[in-house]
Amino acid sequence: MGDAIGKPKGKARSPLGDGLPEIGARLDRMGSSRYIWGLVALLAFGGLFESYLLSTGGGIAPGLIKSGLLTSHTKEFFSMKGFAGFSAATFTGLLLASSCFGVLADRFGRRAIFTFALLLFSVSGLIMVFQTTANGLIFWRFMVALGAGIEVITIDAYISELMPRDARGRAFAFNNAIHSCGKPLAALAAFALVPYAFFGIDGWRWVVVLGSVGAIVIWPLRRLIPESPRWLAAHGRREEAEEILTVMEARVEKERGEPLPAPRPVTHRPPHIVGRYVQIFSREYLPRTVMLSVFHILQAIGLFGFVNWMPTFLVEQGVSVKHSLGYTFGMALATPLGPLACMAFADKVERKWQIVASALVIALVGLVFANSRDPMVIVPAGAIELLAASVLNYSFHAYQAELFPTRIRVQAVGFVYSWSRVSAVFTGFLIAFMLREYGVPAVFVLFTGSMVVLALFIAIWGPKTQDRSLETLSP
Repeated sequence: MGDAIGKPKGKARSPLGDGLPEIGARLDRMGSSRYIWGLVALLAFGGLFESYLLSTGGGIAPGLIKSGLLTSHTKEFFSMKGFAGFSAATFTGLLLASSCFGVLADRFGRRAIFTFALLLFSVSGLIMVFQTTANGLIFWRFMVALGAGIEVITIDAYISELMPRDARGRAFAFNNAIHSCGKPLAALAAFALVPYAFFGIDGWRWVVVLGSVGAIVIWPLRRLIPESPRWLAAHGRREEAEEILTVMEARVEKERGEPLPAPRPVTHRPPHIVGRYVQIFSREYLPRTVMLSVFHILQAIGLFGFVNWMPTFLVEQGVSVKHSLGYTFGMALATPLGPLACMAFADKVERKWQIVASALVIALVGLVFANSRDPMVIVPAGAIELLAASVLNYSFHAYQAELFPTRIRVQAVGFVYSWSRVSAVFTGFLIAFMLREYGVPAVFVLFTGSMVVLALFIAIWGPKTQDRSLETLSP
């Protein structure tokens, strides 16, 4: 990776958005170099530990319940003493991160907030390990989720702005493949540690420690990642953007052994609009805002509901805690394969159709999973379900980052993404209620319906983004 590319100080500012289309065109001409992919890898490994810590929720649930800290069922619908309260705290933290803290990355830069969020969720995880009450546990889980939520939306903007137009899909697929490794790693750690105690300490606590310490260890790698030239130009810091971009171009040219091709003609739609937050509610962007908001309400029900409650569903169907965690780990092994497979077609197939297809697969296979107790059916069905979920996850992260302007990208992505958090907060309580009253199959009917409606929304109202520059898609 070479030396870090710093952020120059004391540079004069130009008008907001000055030179952004030209900066974007120069980034788009770099192609798929090892250097650019190295930057994506560093961002992805930061997200890996965020994914791991968030994914521990389902895996450590049996341990939290067994230890008496939480219960699986509660008498009150909104009780904070059950796993539903723990799940709600997770999504409340993610909700606040998306709805209120996206402004940080748009105001202070992608690099600074990426670093801040990484430190926040890792330290909060370590503090959570020492909690002995339900209230303390739930509060620090909330803090973990807050940091992780800020990290997610910042990484999405970072990758979309650094990658050339013809590799954005593959970059998000690669990022999601690394990110998704957090799920099987968390499932493996839960399988190996949750049923036991080591040195008198419950296994679930060791599961959380592993993710928190890992995130802190990679924290110094942040120095190797430059600030987004697009963000700098959008904020009137064109001179700094030029300096960083010149260094990036030199590294790519050295790697290629030849000069870069001339940038494509700037094809953004005039006049170039300098972004304001209210722009997401303008005539041009409001349809996108509404479409993605509805999408996130539904995907939180069908996607996060399944992933977070899977071990509990198995236990409710009569599978032992140990076997349920083992099955979950077996299924989770398939998770990174989805986005890796997508790298073969991520920039060749229109993004919206990838979302539609994966949602329909989730709907169909979920019903098979819900109506079987045979491990030979449960594990393959769950694996296919998680495989499709990973494709959907990569696709929508890439898609939503493409549909809003650079200067407000994180805030806009955060706003639409926040609806998934709102949905997920109440989904946990709804699932707990339906599980108690009607059983696992009824819960999966809810999942299936949400995925079918989601697919219809994207198919009808989703704009096309394939091989289009960010400045053309979202001026």
